[in-house]
Amino acid sequence: MSSCEIVRLEGYIQSTYLAVYPNKILLLDGGCRPDVAMVLDYIRLTLQRPITDLKVVVVTHMHPDHAGGAHKFREKTGCLIVSADKSRQWYSGLGGRAMHFVDMNLANYVARRQGRSLTNLYYPAHLKPDVRVTEGECVPEFADWQILETPGHTDRDLSLFHVTSRQVYTADLIIKLRHKFVAPFPIYDPKIYIKSLQKIRELKPSMVMMAHGGELAIDEATFDKLIAQAPKHPRTIKDTIKHKLLWRKDADFSVFKRRRKK
Repeated sequence: MSSCEIVRLEGYIQSTYLAVYPNKILLLDGGCRPDVAMVLDYIRLTLQRPITDLKVVVVTHMHPDHAGGAHKFREKTGCLIVSADKSRQWYSGLGGRAMHFVDMNLANYVARRQGRSLTNLYYPAHLKPDVRVTEGECVPEFADWQILETPGHTDRDLSLFHVTSRQVYTADLIIKLRHKFVAPFPIYDPKIYIKSLQKIRELKPSMVMMAHGGELAIDEATFDKLIAQAPKHPRTIKDTIKHKLLWRKDADFSVFKRRRKK
């Protein structure tokens, strides 16, 4: 089996990982739209390789910093796009299109917080993968990378386990901000999200590669803490708005009651 070097590049708002082999390259996630030029320049100028050596791009889920560059990568290199085996598009229907717009604006908000210059983040709402994968399968053309289904953040999140080195790329499953770990936003299914954390813990990985937080060796005690502190209720934009409205309603009612007592 060919040796593999895993390289982390700083993307527009997230870390982007390349698995570099002597004769092929795997991109562990689709990144943002502006990451396409950065990754291809790295292959061409730093590695001094043809961009057609990029054989596969995995899309772990459909958010702008994970799927935003996928179609552009395929257009420029002829690579395969690999994603979860889901019959329904994540951004389906009118509600899905609205969420697609919201998610691009959230990505722009994160970029502003990070001091990035604003740029075009538009990408197709519907992914057209070449290969759909499920739990336990190998990444096409990369037999040393195993697919793990780790949903909860969305319904189709994938993680990638490098069997040889026991390193795992977990996309947005775990996020590290400065000196603390946080759960991603949104969380669509808290129970499934906790099971996904437990799945990664049970692997006993040598290193966890995060899209937001870099690489880190995470011990079992830290995993236990992450699981114990994981959200117990859905955390979506819809749920947040509903919670705020209910809170306002309760607060207004409390004020009304106090006024009645006076």
